[in-house]
Amino acid sequence: MTIPIRPVRHQERERRFDLRTTALFFVLLAIILCLLGWLARLAAGVAERRPLWAGVLVVLCVASAMTLRSRWRRFSAARVAGRAARALEEAAEKASDSLHLAAPDLTVTPVPAEADRPAPCDELAEYVEVTEYTELNPDGFEEAIADLCARDDCRDVQVVGGANDLGADVIAVTPDGRRMVVQCKRYAEDNKVGSQDMQRFGGTCFTVHEADVAALVTTSDFTAPALAYAQATGIVCVNGEDLRAWCDGTGPSPWADIPLREQETRP
Repeated sequence: MTIPIRPVRHQERERRFDLRTTALFFVLLAIILCLLGWLARLAAGVAERRPLWAGVLVVLCVASAMTLRSRWRRFSAARVAGRAARALEEAAEKASDSLHLAAPDLTVTPVPAEADRPAPCDELAEYVEVTEYTELNPDGFEEAIADLCARDDCRDVQVVGGANDLGADVIAVTPDGRRMVVQCKRYAEDNKVGSQDMQRFGGTCFTVHEADVAALVTTSDFTAPALAYAQATGIVCVNGEDLRAWCDGTGPSPWADIPLREQETRP
């Protein structure tokens, strides 16, 4: 079997001495030296004849050299600053992407306000405190009073409050068969029911709505003139404390304050 032998490259051969090239080099070197000598003699002659111009030329040459050197440094610094700025931008983008990927997806689910929902009859235990009644809107407060009436065995309970209710918000039939008309006033604790509210309700509850039991229920309290008018006309006043007692079962219901025997003597 024949094994091919690859030719081995020899190392670079030593360059041969070239007389022509060497002579040409020395000729060019001599010419350059002659030119430099001529320029030096010319500059010396100019300096001797016109020293001012020579000084100006020297200053201009030095200034030009310094300007070129300064521009070169600025150019180099600008390139370095540009590279550093690009590196910082890339690092900031990477960090932002990392934070965006690592941040959790936080979503807020809106919770419906309890004040916009009327309290059903089987959940009245949550509304023992009067302050919770004040957090209801007017419609919700009327619904809550109607649920109290239904809880205590009233029949035909209706919420009739509105723009033309003529003072009646809740109408029901008491367990003993009397017609009851209730006006609801959801007021703040510092806003008492006055005599004008009481007189407007008294002008319609018996004559228009033919109530056997008329009650004005509020979350606050009544003024003295309002209580005097209610006592004279037979209107039951239920303030905040009475409402809390009625709700938690420690106090009487509004119709319990008017015995059956007093119906004939009421105006």
